Amino acid sequence: MYKVIVVEDETMVRRGIILTINWAALDCVIAGEAANGEEGARLAERLSPDIIVTDVKMPRMDGVEMITKLRAEGCVARFIILTAYGDFKYAQSALRLGVSDYLLKPLKDGDLEQAILQIRSQIEQGTEKAAGEAAAPVLRFNADKKSKNKYVAEATRYIRMHYQENITISTVAEYLEISEGYLSRVLKKETDYTFTSYLTFYRMQVAMSLLKDCRVRVYEVADQVGYSDTAYFSAQFKKLLGVSPSEYQERCGK
Repeated sequence: MYKVIVVEDETMVRRGIILTINWAALDCVIAGEAANGEEGARLAERLSPDIIVTDVKMPRMDGVEMITKLRAEGCVARFIILTAYGDFKYAQSALRLGVSDYLLKPLKDGDLEQAILQIRSQIEQGTEKAAGEAAAPVLRFNADKKSKNKYVAEATRYIRMHYQENITISTVAEYLEISEGYLSRVLKKETDYTFTSYLTFYRMQVAMSLLKDCRVRVYEVADQVGYSDTAYFSAQFKKLLGVSPSEYQERCGK
């Protein structure tokens, strides 16, 4: 079984990760837990885990500092980092340390399990990049998730059909014949995303798929996902993924 340690300063979040996931079904076992990066580093040095799930912002030693320290000491564990959307810029440096995946907080059902399964598959197939050669980052976003609210279902369908156009919440609310305020509230309640962030995530998900073809130019991808300004597209892409579109394309090609 794969040994996992969880490093998270919020006790409820840490216990939730440990207790609500069927780790045995993932062929994993929780080997230990820590409340900050300093404790996590000591735990990793002692237990030599296969996978480390860690928050980024923590007291005493944050997640990025912990990963840097462990990598410098030769740690070959696979890291999954947890970060709030607003704090992602703070976590970007971790992506250059060979982090296998990152997940946005609050975690959605199935996100962590999917990340663990992907890492297991990489390990078992021997396809993971070589302790410092960073893999292409992954965007956890499920645009196909069904909604109980008919307006949210229609709004997200509209986004998927018209993401290449210059659409706004006003455009969609008018199409649905409801107020912008109501659409904004129910969309956030059902999906945890604002209209703008949902549209951005969807566009970036499509862009990532297009960029996997190394023959496609970045400006072509920008245009295909609704950005007339390539520089702005690149800035948004890097803000969300931690790497530029061209760097992402390069990593996918290795």
